[in-house]
Amino acid sequence: MLMRKLGRTGLRVSALCLGGNTFGWTTDQKASETVLDAYLEAGGNFIDTADVYSRWAPGNSGGESEIVLGKWLAARKDRHAALIATKVMGSMGPGANDTGLSRQHIVDGVEDSLRRLQTDYIDLYQAHWDDRETPLEETLRAFDDLVSQGKVRYIGASNYHAWRLTRALWESDSHDYVRYESIQPKYNLVFRDEYERELEPLCLEQSIGVIPYSSLGSGFLSGKYRRGGALPSTARAAGVQKGYMTERGFAVLDAVDKVAAGAGATPAQVALSWLAHRPGITAPIASATSVAQLRELLGGIELVLDAGARATLDAASAWREA
Repeated sequence: MLMRKLGRTGLRVSALCLGGNTFGWTTDQKASETVLDAYLEAGGNFIDTADVYSRWAPGNSGGESEIVLGKWLAARKDRHAALIATKVMGSMGPGANDTGLSRQHIVDGVEDSLRRLQTDYIDLYQAHWDDRETPLEETLRAFDDLVSQGKVRYIGASNYHAWRLTRALWESDSHDYVRYESIQPKYNLVFRDEYERELEPLCLEQSIGVIPYSSLGSGFLSGKYRRGGALPSTARAAGVQKGYMTERGFAVLDAVDKVAAGAGATPAQVALSWLAHRPGITAPIASATSVAQLRELLGGIELVLDAGARATLDAASAWREA
């Protein structure tokens, strides 16, 4: 498995970060453990989840993914085999303080996540979204305390705009707090401009690890969605139809299909390879509900596209300033 350094940290992570959003939602405990075992056996070590996964599903209350991972970690009895990344910020209850990046919610949230994960430390603890109502100094001081206490090793951010990430880095530097060492942006062949316009140069200059989510566009770039075709019977189909099934989206997919045919690969592998080998990218996040899907994803990380193939994809997916 291709390994990479996570930003300025001493962590070496696999270039495919296994997404845990399906665990406890569309993948039950047994199926999740089968995928997790196969991932570790293939050399993977980096698993991403969040406390709110999968609160949105009927009958769930949040924490289901962390519970699945906790049971698996306890059964394997080898905590150091996996680097666990989880997140805090989303609503975990009806109370006014059950959401956000206040000190109270972060302190409560880490204890709940540690309990569900059945561990005494989290490798990468991430702010799931920005919280404009809480001072950054309060948020970063709380994270700094968790690192000092040994409950968290490193901190990261997700869904931050470049100017807010810059401000957070300044706050950390000014107060000598730990800083965000990674960022999770939404980034794929169809959705490029938001990351590339401002976040990419900032992350490259500041050596911030980049862990993109929605790497395959919620499945659109895997080729499951076609012009005039019936939508797959999946929980994400409605969102894909709205966000990706456009003329531009299908033009990108046509280019992916063309490159895949020439490379003897699947569309998902081509889309993942393009992303994984972009400058500054540490590890795209992708989820798998079966070992077969996992192997396909791993093949995308191993696939190295030639210059012509990358040029074809770049031309089809290029964004332009208004």
